[in-house]
Amino acid sequence: MRGVALYIRSQTDRRLDRHLRDVSIIGIGQTPVGEHWDKPLRVLGTEAVRAALADAGVECPEALYVGNMLSGQLLGQENVGALIADHAGLSGIEAYKIEAACASGAAAFRTAYMAVASGLCDVVVACGVEKMTDTLTDETTGALVAAADAEFEGEHGLSFVGINALLMQRYLYEHGYDRQDFSGFAINAHRNAANNPNAMFRKKISAEAFARAKIIAEPVSLLDSSGIGDGAAAAVLASADWARAHGKRQVRVAASAAATDAVALHDRDDLLFLRAAWLSARKAYAQAGVSPKDIDFFELHDAFTIMSALSLEATGFAERGQGVRLAMEDAIALNGRIPICTMGGLKARGHPVGATGMYQIVEAAQQLLGAAGANQLPNCRLGMTQNIGGSGATVVTHILERAG
Repeated sequence: MRGVALYIRSQTDRRLDRHLRDVSIIGIGQTPVGEHWDKPLRVLGTEAVRAALADAGVECPEALYVGNMLSGQLLGQENVGALIADHAGLSGIEAYKIEAACASGAAAFRTAYMAVASGLCDVVVACGVEKMTDTLTDETTGALVAAADAEFEGEHGLSFVGINALLMQRYLYEHGYDRQDFSGFAINAHRNAANNPNAMFRKKISAEAFARAKIIAEPVSLLDSSGIGDGAAAAVLASADWARAHGKRQVRVAASAAATDAVALHDRDDLLFLRAAWLSARKAYAQAGVSPKDIDFFELHDAFTIMSALSLEATGFAERGQGVRLAMEDAIALNGRIPICTMGGLKARGHPVGATGMYQIVEAAQQLLGAAGANQLPNCRLGMTQNIGGSGATVVTHILERAG
């Protein structure tokens, strides 16, 4: 690991040497997550983009980067960047689709960040959008598993539920927990989503309900798993100097980092260590000049409860095998030691995969702007988001800071 630490430090030094500009979020927008039968992909994306531009007071950005995973497989639609740019009245600007499995939303945001930080653009938009409920469940499930290793996992019938069931089985075996010990993750997510008008599942659940939930792949139950949905979220990014000159409110992007690991579980050195999450988090901490103890809240990728535990461990909020204890002790609640999924997370807000990373960014910005309503955290200054593609193969981490 010493070599990795030196690599992270060298990357941070190189970032400083390049004199990258400070970047801020100046506008945010989102649609409710749900089954939007009456709204095609282009409409959902346009609604989020236009809402973010209106919030920023910007008419036409220089570029649009759209995170999306499944439009080609489920809708037969590619070239999504140009599609949404045209529908949003932005035809003519640079616009691309960014695909990184379930991390597509955060990858689009990172692409937008790099465009502004490098000086190539002053004002851009990042959007995440996904339409998942117009197809049959089997078709959607089959499309999702394309984020796994097609030859060695997908061809052998492993779905993402099955992959996470393998991880959870191993975690229970190695650390001696019971599946009921994971209930706190789901309870916390639903408790927070109850106050989020954009969440798909706005109903609290109990430990008893978690215990009774239908097992879909032993030991993963329905309440261990996030729900698919349709939705879009967007943010306008600008250089901090441009934002100040134009009198815009700001949320500073203190760090943006990404890393990868093997796509297939069997190719990893340690099954229960999210190496890409560890790498991207360490790079982000180094960029921002902070450590886990400085982070006020964490919007983690709780696609399954086991991912919550593994993410908390990989990012330094818990020791190996202790991530689930944070849920058991309610340390992840809004008034806990490290609040997570403050607006419901993937589990209860819903998980429109290509949009999820952008929902995390938007929700973190809401907290830092004091706009999180009943779920507002007092005096929060630093929030971290982490978006995971596949079962840990692509991980994008951002640290956002309250301006002023």
